[in-house]
Amino acid sequence: MIATYIIGLDYGTGSARGVLLDAATGEQIASHTQAYRHDVMTQSLADGTPLPRSWALQNAADYLEAAEEILGALGRGRVIESIGLGFSASSPMPTTSDGTALSELYPGEPHAYVKLWKHRAAQPYADAINRRGGAFLRNFGGKLSGEWLLPKAAEIADEAPHIWAAAGRFIESGDWLVWQLTGSEVRSLGFAAYKAQYSEAEGYPQGVVPGLSERLSVPHRIGTSGGSLSEAWRARTGISGRAVVAVAVIDSHVVLPAVGAVSSGCLVGALGTSAVYLFLSEQFRPLPPGIEGVAKDGSVRDLWCYEAGQAGFGDMLAWFVRAFPRGADEAESFRIYNREAAGLEPGANHLVALDWWNGNRVPLADSNLSGLLLGLTTETTGVDIYRALIEALCFGARTVVDLFEVGDFTIDRVILTSGLAQNNPLLVQIMADVLGRVVEVPSIAHATAVGAAVHGAVAAELVSGFAEGTARFGARTFTACNPRRESTAAYQSLYRNYRQLSDSRTVRNVMHDLARVETSPLASQSTEETKSVA
Repeated sequence: MIATYIIGLDYGTGSARGVLLDAATGEQIASHTQAYRHDVMTQSLADGTPLPRSWALQNAADYLEAAEEILGALGRGRVIESIGLGFSASSPMPTTSDGTALSELYPGEPHAYVKLWKHRAAQPYADAINRRGGAFLRNFGGKLSGEWLLPKAAEIADEAPHIWAAAGRFIESGDWLVWQLTGSEVRSLGFAAYKAQYSEAEGYPQGVVPGLSERLSVPHRIGTSGGSLSEAWRARTGISGRAVVAVAVIDSHVVLPAVGAVSSGCLVGALGTSAVYLFLSEQFRPLPPGIEGVAKDGSVRDLWCYEAGQAGFGDMLAWFVRAFPRGADEAESFRIYNREAAGLEPGANHLVALDWWNGNRVPLADSNLSGLLLGLTTETTGVDIYRALIEALCFGARTVVDLFEVGDFTIDRVILTSGLAQNNPLLVQIMADVLGRVVEVPSIAHATAVGAAVHGAVAAELVSGFAEGTARFGARTFTACNPRRESTAAYQSLYRNYRQLSDSRTVRNVMHDLARVETSPLASQSTEETKSVA
């Protein structure tokens, strides 16, 4: 009997990862990771074109290069039944009507590139949309974030009308990649609902961005086939078999079936570069104030999924260890900081921080907010600060949980997943202490890519649905982390301080003022002269 396999692709912020699973047994056979050639472009394009402050772009060509490398490494010479795909969101891009990325045609135009989820420059356009309002905001707490598709479309239309005129499509990068792999434009309901405010009853929002509706298309619910891998891509990768490609899924959502989260009452925290919290429910109820959005059939079929998140999570910790290294490399610095921070008791550092290094998603949906560290003295150490940053991330997570509980949602189970959850036991323990709840960490490698593979299996009808896909391919064991009563009590006052700071309009106004500060041309010229002299 010929062995058959399925592949899951996980497109993150800095790299893509793929995993190969035995279609019959669910065993993980191999994995492969490919970094993006141009990484995240925040200072300039590859040709040296400078980028303004708060920009974050990527090159669509890097996604194709990663796909060819990963699919070839995992699938060459093998019979592949299905391919699933998770992608970081919202990361939309303008293309021609046939799917050609405009960055290929206008390589020196910043607005022609993928606007990564952490591109913060579109926030003023989100603010303007929010001020106008509309029924499409009803399931999104009355406001959009600058991270999402609509404000990014508005930004291009206003600042680069020639690029907008050349764009036959404006499309999430995950949907675009499915298009490239299959030759068919088949968009995902998950991206459309959560990042472009699509509803089956009303379609996409109208009158928000001129010409936007013609650049979009009707989406399909998750677990749907987007077509089979094209002949051109079979030749590039050496893949044979049906190779059914599922519609793309938001990367934090795609993990759900891999970690056993396919039932009502489960809250999953996907702790990556940013963090997303997903609550599943069989019944619809109004969106709790501050929670970002809700949709059905965009994450797990036949369930409503409520979404909330933190714009910075692992990103914030990585910034700190890079800025203040303690070891020979980033991994060693993390080990040292974690080991020493584990020896501190709650409150012993006399610090409290706001975790808004990439802006705030919940409850404020404001990309122009920034981080805060309060309580510094000449006795403060780097380890004190590192511990305060971890605690701030956990306080942000508790804010999400509190908002759900105020909305009368019953959380029966908390699951934390991703590399951070698996590799940072200090973070997991502090999370349990701050939440005052048992948290579970699934024992499964490459969970996001495995979740994508399950979506592919559902699309190819290798399994009857997500429940069977979870049973065959998902995590089989979980590690439970129990809250420590003394630590939970100690964190109550620190959490109150966190909430007082986050609720302070004065603090937020100062952050907005700081975000508006521009470096003068004279200062920039002086800096360049200094560099040339050096």
